[in-house]
Amino acid sequence: MTRTHQVAAIPIRRSASGATEVLLVTSRGSQRWVVPKGWPWAGRPDHEAAAGEAWEEAGVRGDTTPNSIGSYTYRKHTGVNELVVHVYVMDVTEVLPVWPERTQRRRKWLSLTDAAACVAEPELAALLLTLADV
Repeated sequence: MTRTHQVAAIPIRRSASGATEVLLVTSRGSQRWVVPKGWPWAGRPDHEAAAGEAWEEAGVRGDTTPNSIGSYTYRKHTGVNELVVHVYVMDVTEVLPVWPERTQRRRKWLSLTDAAACVAEPELAALLLTLADV
């Protein structure tokens, strides 16, 4: 089995009450709730590529941590490769009404607990729940 890595951003913000919220998007194919993710970008650090994916898929910009907070694995439905996704936190500073994949995806702000319940990957759910301390 080939293992390949991808990068992901977990866009976060603080609610009016001070609680951490996370932005999930739907995948293009199955419409499952996921975090913005994609392949590394040539010549760019992984955290910058993750920020670029957050812009393309979710229409958000912000400050992305240069160090990964962890990783999770998943298997693409169209292939046999198990992918390792390195995850970076993005502190969202802008939510834009127009973004490249707006016609292909939905986005939703959720509490950490609700977001963890919505994603299919147990390792990603566990990473989301660790953000309560961020």
